[in-house]
Amino acid sequence: MEINRTIALRHIRNWFGLLAFIATVMPNTAWASENKPIDSGATAWMLTSTALVLLMVPGLAMFYGGLVRTKNVIGTMMHSFAAMGIMSVLWIICGYAMCFGPNVFGGWLGWNTEYLFLKGIDQTILDAGVPEYVFAMFQGKFAIITPALIAGAFAERVTFKGYCIFIALWGLLVYNPLCHWVWAPDGFLFNMGAAGAIDFAGGTVVHISAGISGLVAALFIGARRGFPKTAMLPNNLVMTMMGAGLLWVGWFGFNAGSSIASGLSTAQALTATQAAAASGALAWMIIESWHQGKATALGFASGILAGLVAVTPAAGVVQPAGALLLGAFASGFCYLAINIKNRLGYDDSLDVFGIHGVGGIVGAILLSFFIRDGWMADAAKAAGGSWSVWQQLSVQAVAVLLAIGYAASVTFVLVFLIHKLFGFRNDTQSEMAGLDHSFHGERGYGMLNAG
Repeated sequence: MEINRTIALRHIRNWFGLLAFIATVMPNTAWASENKPIDSGATAWMLTSTALVLLMVPGLAMFYGGLVRTKNVIGTMMHSFAAMGIMSVLWIICGYAMCFGPNVFGGWLGWNTEYLFLKGIDQTILDAGVPEYVFAMFQGKFAIITPALIAGAFAERVTFKGYCIFIALWGLLVYNPLCHWVWAPDGFLFNMGAAGAIDFAGGTVVHISAGISGLVAALFIGARRGFPKTAMLPNNLVMTMMGAGLLWVGWFGFNAGSSIASGLSTAQALTATQAAAASGALAWMIIESWHQGKATALGFASGILAGLVAVTPAAGVVQPAGALLLGAFASGFCYLAINIKNRLGYDDSLDVFGIHGVGGIVGAILLSFFIRDGWMADAAKAAGGSWSVWQQLSVQAVAVLLAIGYAASVTFVLVFLIHKLFGFRNDTQSEMAGLDHSFHGERGYGMLNAG
């Protein structure tokens, strides 16, 4: 106890000292073994998946960067890259402990002192035969890309300092608790009902939380100056399309890597991912051609993302036919949501809620109707024969509503406090000059004037 107290006092000098101090009175559990043999095949795939998910972050930066005006391209891309630094450091210090430690504070989050700075997993091998370091780094990439997604909702109009403070606090207070509820072995959503709330790779934890948080932040800080009367056209759709392609490739690690294996479940998730992405893109082309008379490149990219988002929670439980339907349904709902946004006039700059929020909700809810028979039979057997699609639907609905309510309420408080204390919305002069010049002293395209 004296040693733990000494450690806590040492860390209290920095920003995370309070967390370390609280940790000295909280329990630790071991959910892996130091003597478990390594499965080299599973480990190799998980290493690859970890790299693929990290690749999605510069892919997202390109996707978002191409959609904003010339004067904001570097500032917008920096939102994604800054998350790579900030969220990685937080994840190593305490994020992993908060997500995958045992329940504390009534199950609101997890905690394990052995996970602080990842110091207690140096020799640990998970039951899946994968070093816990690999699992921790894989999960850490999700913690990076989720707040980076939010940035698209308020693109072109926030201070860089305010954004950095926001994602740090949002990761600690929104992402980490949600991750624990859904993915930790003792999380209450993980154990709800016969089969738990199904979120194979992050429909609820990543996309719904990012989508609803982006919407709340965008509504709070207001529209870009000049919106919607001033045309705010993409500066580089070629870059956006390349970003969409990188996201599609990276999503194979995002979904198939979530099997934490290299076998049948991995193949099933990978196939479902491809089916939903292709179906979403095709459905968006058809809908847009019928509604507007032309199929646009941006529409195709939006359809890719809609399909990928929708299949994310379902990739481990649906067959290809179900994935095709999920992708198509998601494109339809997301297309409708964006058109409603345009009529209502609020400024979700890059349609974070319209794609990620709506697509995540569609996937998390509708997956109940497309669960493969074998998976249903196993779940029913585990539940003593009482499990049904309608029971799972109710569990999915509860998880979605909890994620929406929690993310929205905490995000509102964070944005309000950050705006009052540090400044979140940029001033008129900075916004008109552009993020690139105002906050970074650079230009994305040499000496080109702001566009």
